[in-house]
Amino acid sequence: MKKIVVFLPAHNEEVSLPLVLKRIPAEIDGLPVETIVIDDGSTDATSEIAQQHGAHVYRFPKNRGLGAAVREGLLRSYEHDATVAVMIDADNEYPADQIPDVVRPILANDADYVFGSRFLGTIDGMRLYRYIGNHVFTWLQCVLLKRKIHDGQSGMRAFSRAACKHAEIIHDYNYAQVLTLNLVRKGFRLKEVPIRYRVRESGKSFIRLNYIQRVVPAIYKEWRRPIVALPIEERFERKEHLG
Repeated sequence: MKKIVVFLPAHNEEVSLPLVLKRIPAEIDGLPVETIVIDDGSTDATSEIAQQHGAHVYRFPKNRGLGAAVREGLLRSYEHDATVAVMIDADNEYPADQIPDVVRPILANDADYVFGSRFLGTIDGMRLYRYIGNHVFTWLQCVLLKRKIHDGQSGMRAFSRAACKHAEIIHDYNYAQVLTLNLVRKGFRLKEVPIRYRVRESGKSFIRLNYIQRVVPAIYKEWRRPIVALPIEERFERKEHLG
């Protein structure tokens, strides 16, 4: 059966998580929506709250990192037979009510991999250092991929079934840049749609001072990996799901 699977990587998000889960639509264009929470070793009630809201929960016994959580989310979405998978941060910065906007380009066969772009939409309250950092890392992806990207660090993305299957995230700390380099080089079609964005209401920001020291080597490693575009039949596994 065709369905949308929304997965949320979460670490100690007991306050924000229920706000996000309540805003996830029950169906999109007639397709049922299933929700998965990847609990990245939380020490609070994240898992219990997710279960109370009807989400499937997969929990790491200890914190492994956002990259590991997104990798697990893609795997579990594929196992749950997603026609389209959507990743959204659990911190309530991204608009869960706009999930249909990132799903529809894939359902319409216009894309395989979709960003909800903050810089094509509206931004409320982003601090200057994050604004600059986002633009620097996005510019780097533009240079490496030789194409225009507006928001390479978005925490709201949609994936075709085939993109879920073939996505590789080479380090556990983060996913944003290496995942895009991986999928675009494999031939998956990228599209961006505008979304609303506002600063988180609770918890701690993921950004740390050592972010650059850990992410830049991973980008270099991913870029140096020999990757060849997949045959078209492998990139279009979703055909039987979309009808």
